[in-house]
Amino acid sequence: MEAIHKQKFSVQLALKLLQINAIKLNTENLFTWASGIKSPIYCDNRRTLAYPELRRNIRDSFSSLIQEKYPEVEYIAGVATGAIAHGALVADQLQLPYLYIRPKPKEHGLANQIEGVIDPGKKVVVVEDLISTGGSSLKAVEALRQAGFQVLGLVAIFTYGFQQAEEAFMKQNCPMITLTNFDVLLRTAMEHEFISLQQTDFLLQWRNQLNFETNV
Repeated sequence: MEAIHKQKFSVQLALKLLQINAIKLNTENLFTWASGIKSPIYCDNRRTLAYPELRRNIRDSFSSLIQEKYPEVEYIAGVATGAIAHGALVADQLQLPYLYIRPKPKEHGLANQIEGVIDPGKKVVVVEDLISTGGSSLKAVEALRQAGFQVLGLVAIFTYGFQQAEEAFMKQNCPMITLTNFDVLLRTAMEHEFISLQQTDFLLQWRNQLNFETNV
């Protein structure tokens, strides 16, 4: 994907995520994440699956990105549960084997954490829907490495841009690329009057505060 096209798609995707309520912004009634973090932003990229054109655009952008950055890829892996469908769509587009990774091994049956055919030595790209702190994504990366795969990198739809996540991916030597991000989202949201300048400042301060707290 050429740089100009990437930038244009990043903005278009951010706008679409706002329009379909995949990303919700509320600076008055904060959302509570599973981690307990109080947040003015909530992202549910599963909603993109209900829109065929958007679903195809995400698939095609992921596929082009992977072919450009990781031409030696031999496997696609989706992270459960949010990226299972998107990963499968990309694998089908690229005509590559596919598997997905659970947060932890099943507690019954074969106790699998990785679902699919495990082929040690193969080069895999991980598909994720969302990057927050990066913890769950990197657990999937580690599971693949322990199974013998060579993880080339991870691609995701959206990232909050937390410094903690960026540092964690660097520490684990796992490149991470996203289709759009928090900064693009805020600019797009303000330009299209989803939020005011004051609300934009609130959102930026919230992220900066979380970055500061994780570095104290």
